[in-house]
Amino acid sequence: MDDLEKAILLASDSPAAAGASPAIREEALAFCARARDESPPSSLLRLCLSGLASSPHAHVHFWCLQSLHDALLRRRIALPDDLALLRSSLLSLASSSNAASPPFLRNKLAQLLSLLVRLDYPHVYPSYFLDLLPPSPPHSGPTDMFARVLISIDDDLLSQDYPRTADETADAGRVKDAMRAQCVPQIARHWHDAAGSLRALDPPTAAMALDAARRCISWIDVALVANDVFVPLLFDIALSPGTAAPLAAAAAGCLSAVAAKRMDARAKVALLRSLLSAQQGLGSPDSGLKMATLVTTYAAEALECYRKLGPGDADGAAALEMLEQVLPAVFSAAESAYDDDVDSGSVLDFLAGYVSTMKAPSEKQLGHLGRILEVVRQQMLYDPVYRGHLDVLDKIGKDEEDLMAEQRKDLVALFRNICKVAPAATQQFIKGLLVTALSSAEATVEDVEVTLTLFYRLGEIVGEEEIRTGTGLLGELVPMLLSARFPCHTHRLVALVYLETVTRYIKFMQENVQYVPHLLAAFLDERGIHHQNSIVSRRAGYLFMKAVKLLKAKLVPYLDTILQTLEDVLGQFTAMDWANKEAKFSSSEDGSQIFEAVGLLIGIEELSPEKQVQCLTALLNPLCHQIESLVVGAKTQGLEESSPRAMSLQQIVVALNMLTKGFNERLVMVSRPTIGVMFKKTLDVVLQILVSFPNVKPLRSKVISFLHRMIEILGISVLPCIPVALRQLLVDNEAKDMVEFLVLINQIICKFNSSASGILEDVFPTIASHLSVILSQDAFSTGPAGNTEEMRELQELQRTLYTFLHGMVTHDLSMILLAPTCTQYLETIMQLLLYTSCSHKDILLRKACVQIFIRLIKDWCTTSKADDKLPGFRVFMIEKFATGCCLYSVLDKSFNLRDANTLVLFGEIVMAQKIMYERFGEDFVVNFVAKGLPEAHCPPDLAEQYYQKLQGNDTKAFRSFYQSLIEKIRQQQNGSLVFR
Repeated sequence: MDDLEKAILLASDSPAAAGASPAIREEALAFCARARDESPPSSLLRLCLSGLASSPHAHVHFWCLQSLHDALLRRRIALPDDLALLRSSLLSLASSSNAASPPFLRNKLAQLLSLLVRLDYPHVYPSYFLDLLPPSPPHSGPTDMFARVLISIDDDLLSQDYPRTADETADAGRVKDAMRAQCVPQIARHWHDAAGSLRALDPPTAAMALDAARRCISWIDVALVANDVFVPLLFDIALSPGTAAPLAAAAAGCLSAVAAKRMDARAKVALLRSLLSAQQGLGSPDSGLKMATLVTTYAAEALECYRKLGPGDADGAAALEMLEQVLPAVFSAAESAYDDDVDSGSVLDFLAGYVSTMKAPSEKQLGHLGRILEVVRQQMLYDPVYRGHLDVLDKIGKDEEDLMAEQRKDLVALFRNICKVAPAATQQFIKGLLVTALSSAEATVEDVEVTLTLFYRLGEIVGEEEIRTGTGLLGELVPMLLSARFPCHTHRLVALVYLETVTRYIKFMQENVQYVPHLLAAFLDERGIHHQNSIVSRRAGYLFMKAVKLLKAKLVPYLDTILQTLEDVLGQFTAMDWANKEAKFSSSEDGSQIFEAVGLLIGIEELSPEKQVQCLTALLNPLCHQIESLVVGAKTQGLEESSPRAMSLQQIVVALNMLTKGFNERLVMVSRPTIGVMFKKTLDVVLQILVSFPNVKPLRSKVISFLHRMIEILGISVLPCIPVALRQLLVDNEAKDMVEFLVLINQIICKFNSSASGILEDVFPTIASHLSVILSQDAFSTGPAGNTEEMRELQELQRTLYTFLHGMVTHDLSMILLAPTCTQYLETIMQLLLYTSCSHKDILLRKACVQIFIRLIKDWCTTSKADDKLPGFRVFMIEKFATGCCLYSVLDKSFNLRDANTLVLFGEIVMAQKIMYERFGEDFVVNFVAKGLPEAHCPPDLAEQYYQKLQGNDTKAFRSFYQSLIEKIRQQQNGSLVFR
């Protein structure tokens, strides 16, 4: 043992190991492992028992206990004599355990004994607990050891808080049954005696004993604890001022376990009544502070009894009465939920359950709801420690904001339920908070923020009509909100939630136009767009735009005031110092929404034409002059993508784009053509950017967005400007650039139909040549190679290409493909369409390609082969498309006829066959019926039926037959047919 003891000390973190080299420690570890794993079980047992008896070192004792535990767990120690020796030695060691020995040793000894109990009790050795049970009066050492054994048994076997195997569950049932029959009453008396005698002498050991009791109460006879002797003692320990906190918590935990004991509802009511009789002050606020877990559990159990028994039952009514008796303590516990000892989740769960039982609250219950609202308010408060971080929104502030958003979810749900049950009381509560926040010069950021947040949440519950008419106290609260100026309004949190809350109640102004000036002031002064924090300012611009969309005509009288107030902000947006990194922002709320708001105001027909022209001139002319000046300067000095000059040009184009959102084609081109002329001139100026700098990609994207808007509002008059733009947009294109370009072309096609044929014929060869180069790469790659950014861009380009081709053929522009300058690209296009219609993994793209082919047949082919617009197209469709797409692709096992999108594609394929038969006649029949179907092993009788159905006029019946035909051929082939 001496050598092993030295090795253990060297391998551990004992002082003996401090001077040892790594090599020596490694050798010691290996020696210990050999002793543990290679010694015969009987030898290992005696070696460890010898170490426990003779060594003075705690590290040696721990190694011996751990080795014995591992050997017993792996059933290495299995001989009856060995087990008997181990049992007697450990019981002796536990009985003589000294409370001063290290806790980690006592815990390990307890864990080893609990494993023996699981293996042996009661069938091999029935007196474990009687042997371990300390004699009366209890002393610290044996009491502590016994409690640790019970706790270890609970952790390792009995507790249902952990997932258990079937064997563990069976063992747990066996141990519980034996203990209930043999020794539980004695153990319960021991708990009482230990708590009473050691509460002053050794509070930690008394707490340990009560913790063991708490764990067992769920499965023992509750009367052993819930009696006239034990319960008063527990209350006295929990509430006495001199009781140590851990012991008081352990006593309260026992009482909570008693209250939570599972039983019939009527028996539970009697149990709860007995607890209340034992402690008349259970409902006092002091009880809530000292026994938060107990009062919350008690209230939750009383509520559950009330729910089960109902208000008409005497016991049910008694349960509700007891519940309301302890509510003051629950509120006290809830308001102290920042303490680690209080489970705020349990408190909230109970409060939510209590509120859900209310239908028409009584005056008493309305008082309780007021307290619950205050609990919600307090728990929603930010910690003032984070005030500065939340203002600048650094990483700490962002983390705290995210954490609070998560914590508030249940609180908000509770608040919403209270709003529904007692709307008047909720509005009165909000009014009190708002008056307090406005009247106090010392109102904190946290108090004001939560007041406004609750007011905002109130607006989510009340109906739009109630907001519009100012039902209840809203007619008083909304004006208070609009005129509110808080001392802490400069703080980001307060400013943002204030603006969100104002926006929530905007519909109030639809019926109460006298408050519109107050609304405008809230958005336009230092509380909103002119706020010192740029995040707040930009958010205010976005919310102001939403307000303008809703109120529009009601804001016309204030247009001059609005424009005058916004003049500096509008100017700053296009004159930012882009050399300053702080000027950059990535969010969608970049401040441009102010231009959209102004455009919406100027673009309404209630404004006179003269006023519109005046306002628009004041906005457009400076922006156009800025563009011209910047372009001239950039031509001289060059233009880098990220240069301040390029960024400024982007901002101006964005501003112009947003400004146009307030206008539509009817107003610009019909009602007020002067405005159309102004936008046309503006477009000419913007296109100078594209002509001068076609390779600056971010700038090009902004110009394309502006072009989209101009097409929408200028209509056909914009067509002369389009060719210049398109030529520049086809310079130096990558896949994502071509996507942008094709989206623009698609808009032109959809907007102008055949009127765009000249433009399209002009640019189509260039489009086709670009695409043939870009799409020559394998955009159909699968696996890791198909998941790169480049491949995703190519796939997006393909999808956009099919949309483009689909748009061409469905807008009467298919003849462009036959133009002399375009025919050289037809072969490539047809092969791409064929491949995609047959085998692309995107079913929607396959459907689009089939639809394109159907339209091309209609446009290019007649019943007479001599009249075909494109020689060879008929043969291509019959020999390639008909058999490849209409037959073999649907026979492939990947063609899932149970999928909704695939069924839609199948319908298009059926339609294609009908169209081919209509236009190609017997040529189609010969190839498909006489050749294609037999090659696919279709029985002759089914081929004949196919021909008959094809000739009929019932497309639905033909589709149904063709689906059954495909399924029969598949069954015949048993999935062996491979798509060609």
